[in-house]
Amino acid sequence: MKKSSMLLLTGLLAVSMAACTGGTTGNGGSGNNSSNNGGSEKKNNEASPSPSQEAINLSFWTLGNNGYEKLVEEWNQANPNVQISIQNTGDQTAHHNNLLTALSAGSGAPDIFMLEIAFMEKFIVHQDKFHNLYDLGADSIEGDYLEWKWLQAQSPDGSFQIGLPTDIGPTVTYYRVDLMEQAGLPTDPGQLAAAISTWEDFAAVAKQFTDSTGVPFVDLTDLLFNALRDQSVDEIYFKKEDNSFIGDQNPQIRKAYDFTVKAIQEGWVGKTALWTPEWGAATNEGKFGVMLGPAWMKGNIVGNAPDTSGKWAVTQLPEGAGNWGGSFLTLPKEGKHAEEAYEFISWMVNKENQLKSFVGSGLMPSIPELYSSEEFNTPDEFFGGQAIAVEFAKAAEKVNPVYYGPLHDTTDSYFKNALRNILETGADPAAEWDNVIKQVQELVKRGG
Repeated sequence: MKKSSMLLLTGLLAVSMAACTGGTTGNGGSGNNSSNNGGSEKKNNEASPSPSQEAINLSFWTLGNNGYEKLVEEWNQANPNVQISIQNTGDQTAHHNNLLTALSAGSGAPDIFMLEIAFMEKFIVHQDKFHNLYDLGADSIEGDYLEWKWLQAQSPDGSFQIGLPTDIGPTVTYYRVDLMEQAGLPTDPGQLAAAISTWEDFAAVAKQFTDSTGVPFVDLTDLLFNALRDQSVDEIYFKKEDNSFIGDQNPQIRKAYDFTVKAIQEGWVGKTALWTPEWGAATNEGKFGVMLGPAWMKGNIVGNAPDTSGKWAVTQLPEGAGNWGGSFLTLPKEGKHAEEAYEFISWMVNKENQLKSFVGSGLMPSIPELYSSEEFNTPDEFFGGQAIAVEFAKAAEKVNPVYYGPLHDTTDSYFKNALRNILETGADPAAEWDNVIKQVQELVKRGG
């Protein structure tokens, strides 16, 4: 996409932007090399020294409850000449709009900005407003991170890296062990994964469950559609090269739509809506068997369903995995101390500090070397003593790199609305599909 004026950026950001954050209000090359300390030569998790003796203060805009304050405090104690000050915003739309305002005005941007993946495509097309992290040494640590995660913050031609990876949100199957037992289905994670290894098998198990228990197998249509949608290969709704609409040609989108329609027609998907009190109550009251969601959805289950401790477990999705949520640390070009800022962010997201963020705040790391660490085998009593992080790690390594495009969220809402129409009013699936395609074509024509 050609670079455009900041007026265009304002228009793009006015488009509906869906929340996809993990365990926070703001948060959605495999292999390893010797640079897993974020380019620092310090050992034992020590903060890196300042590359300059100049007294420097760097502003850091963060999003949600991520626990980064503790890491910043650690850095500041070890680096008196490079001090970091945090400004935290709980609302992700306000957080990103604050940067938009600063970039439009040409002043007021922070030195370091935490960019959530749902907003990535709306900013990376304006990469001239950010430092290219490849110019600061990011190529030396690229191999530490999951390939698909790294690519999310890269320009289409691969020459520009806008951010360093923080956390991720790989998708899994959360399920009620007691209800599976009631339905005569496997309760062991490995055995249930085998029983639902394909989406066809999943549908058969779903029907058996609902016939046996009288409650829906899946909680709601949005998460079911997401689970299949995010298993797309390379692109979802838009072509990476020119942002042309391809959703009507992507077989995975057609599969996701038709499969969700099948669930509605066969009666094994619930009628609640995501994030509503009714959905939370259904989670606590055992009104469905499974929830297909990202690693950070654990926090919502624990929060919404305190009476169900010990009754949950986690296994894999059929046919792969997707990702929802996660962020990146970026450096707006307005900042005058790019080298010092890069030294800090590469330290923030190195192996040792991602492990600290996982242990302290539950942020799922984007460095796969950590998945074999002892901390990933810690039993979770809410989930019956299962080491559920092991399942998150398995899913993380199955995710396909996919391109979203600036109009992804609005386009996705059209598909979700069509499925709700089918669920709630019995609308014709074929007519709803055709209407969605027309809506997206008009959206693309007017540019958002």
